[in-house]
Amino acid sequence: MSAETVNAARFTETAFVRRKQRNEVVAKAVFLLMTLAMVLPLLLIVGFLVYKAWPALSVGFFLDLPRNGMREGGIWPAFLGTIYLVVISLVLAAPIGVMAAIYLNEYAKESWFTRIIHLAVINLAGVPSIVHALFGLGAFVLFAGLGRSVLAASLTLAVMTLPVIIASTKEALSAVPVSFREACWNMGVSRWQTIWRIVLPNSISGVLTGVILQVSRAAGETAPIMFTGVVFYRAVEKGDLFAYGLLDQCMALAMHLYTISTQVPGVPEAVPFATAVALLSVVLLLNAISIGMRIYLRTCKKW
Repeated sequence: MSAETVNAARFTETAFVRRKQRNEVVAKAVFLLMTLAMVLPLLLIVGFLVYKAWPALSVGFFLDLPRNGMREGGIWPAFLGTIYLVVISLVLAAPIGVMAAIYLNEYAKESWFTRIIHLAVINLAGVPSIVHALFGLGAFVLFAGLGRSVLAASLTLAVMTLPVIIASTKEALSAVPVSFREACWNMGVSRWQTIWRIVLPNSISGVLTGVILQVSRAAGETAPIMFTGVVFYRAVEKGDLFAYGLLDQCMALAMHLYTISTQVPGVPEAVPFATAVALLSVVLLLNAISIGMRIYLRTCKKW
């Protein structure tokens, strides 16, 4: 047998190789179908909302004030109120959540106390939003004396979203190799300097993932803000970016959408859909900012 024949036989596909290739094709097809099963419903929902909302969508719809009992005009007070609630709750929850995760992952030793804390975080993440609403009403509106206000509603949203930030930040911190810490300690660097200079910069993308999830949830909640600071209508000046104070009541898109869909007769069909698109726009805008920051900071990673 010639050498060419031997080489050809050596590189001929066997039944085992062909079976592996078929399995690979089947696996890729299954994963593609699973991806489409998640993405297509979202695209269909968004497309349907935009189609139904198109007659009412315009720049004026976002910037105008409601008129004629919410049947005409725009959504500026509700749009602005949602931005206030999400941003303030984020400013309150993110530092506390990150610091709690740093303590649990970098300082706390394994004990019954830390196990209780972990259990409390997990359970808090599963508490229904209406329970958070009642807690916010009792703790912030009544006990703390804040009244029904932007601050009380933001604090309630912050408490509700803390578990997500703590859990995601803790996982991101755990993903940083221990060798990074050991190299710093061997050089005489303190634990806090190691966390501040090495661990946090290399885990910031995971931290921002928790922030993104917080933004999405806070913007869409209705019950917590309904009990603690959001009202049916509040008069503001058109285009005023500082229309609400911390102790003022405000409007919000989620509550506004619920109200005009169930409580106000004679609302044009396109208006509730346009309000829903506006709420999605707020979520997508804030998420896009967070994702952009995450991508930028991820490119700065050293490993």
